[in-house]
Amino acid sequence: MSKRLFDLVAATAGVVLLLPLLAAIALWVKLDSRGPVLFRQARVGRGGQLFEILKFRTMAAQTDPQRQLTVGRDPRITRAGHVLRKYKLDELPQLFNVVGGSMSLVGPRPEVPRYVACYPPAVRDLVLSVQPGVTDLAAILYKDESSILGQAIDPERAYIETILPTKLGYYVQYVRERSFWGDLRIIFRTLGALAH
Repeated sequence: MSKRLFDLVAATAGVVLLLPLLAAIALWVKLDSRGPVLFRQARVGRGGQLFEILKFRTMAAQTDPQRQLTVGRDPRITRAGHVLRKYKLDELPQLFNVVGGSMSLVGPRPEVPRYVACYPPAVRDLVLSVQPGVTDLAAILYKDESSILGQAIDPERAYIETILPTKLGYYVQYVRERSFWGDLRIIFRTLGALAH
């Protein structure tokens, strides 16, 4: 209950304080390329329930929905998208996910069903026992994931066999050791990582 209360208060305050920035980004996305302002995608949440994650759209509207990895200087990324992705500003609409209760500020990052199917059963049950988060330790350490995958011969295989298992290790660690003060440390580490 205390985590949910903190999420609700902090995310609501974030939306109110960032409203001018959110509006400016929305206008930029709309003027930069054709398509909706928001990108919506089905992700797996707590207990295996699907929900729609919200992001500012950073790619051309007509893209292959089967391509779920962004690799290197992906040509699908719009001009505005490059900037939004670099500073993780595309993730800001997830504050609305937090207010709505489908996400927490801190927790394992939610994956698409395709990659959740790769989780070992015991790990899947543990990771999906908590609310997914806007940020976590794995998100901080892999903030340049797209660049890493861009150097792989087979990005899909590299993600499934190398990056995903490492992320799952951090997710499991979070679930087992989570605490209010731990969440605050991750939030401040995230803000620090975005500043560099």
